[in-house]
Amino acid sequence: MIAKATSRPRGRPRKLAGPEDLLAAALRVFSERGFAASRLDDVAREAGVSKAALYLYFESKQAIFEALVRSAVVPNVERLEAMVAGWRGSAADLLRTLVQAIARIVVDGEVAAFPKLIIAEASNFPDLAKLYRTAVIERTLGLLASIVRRGVAAGEFRPTDPELAARLVIAPILFASLWKTCFARHDKVPFDPAPLLELHVDTLVKGLA
Repeated sequence: MIAKATSRPRGRPRKLAGPEDLLAAALRVFSERGFAASRLDDVAREAGVSKAALYLYFESKQAIFEALVRSAVVPNVERLEAMVAGWRGSAADLLRTLVQAIARIVVDGEVAAFPKLIIAEASNFPDLAKLYRTAVIERTLGLLASIVRRGVAAGEFRPTDPELAARLVIAPILFASLWKTCFARHDKVPFDPAPLLELHVDTLVKGLA
């Protein structure tokens, strides 16, 4: 878990607890400016340290991003994997629960900026896109596909392609995340993704039954 953002004036030096503070500052900078436009100087300024201090922990901007994925995103995936492994209820209930959990992470969590960042920078920084796909996307899709297989095997779901179904599950969650980070500020009525995702999973479960 990365350190939470504070309301301190930018540029004011403060004592850092360690690399988590630098990662929290980097996430704020990347979220506001995008990865390509952000500089290490910007991250150091946001964190209130010198650029030399930043290099004590991270050798490059890409190294910072990779550390963010591993420290702020991957632990969420591991918690989802543990939840699925320990589930003893129906596949339909598990699918509903997992969609809600993913939505809390991707739409409302502290890592909500990652989908937008990855999509925006994937062509210019393919190594970052590959890392995110391997560490996050493929594991999450694998979880969703495993639930569909479980439901088919138990007779809850009709026979279907688990991998395709997994992508159908994730698509509206990704839409909600991108809408909230890109367009919600221009909405005349505040966007609430909860009813959308509730309708989505209800339609999906009924379609798979």
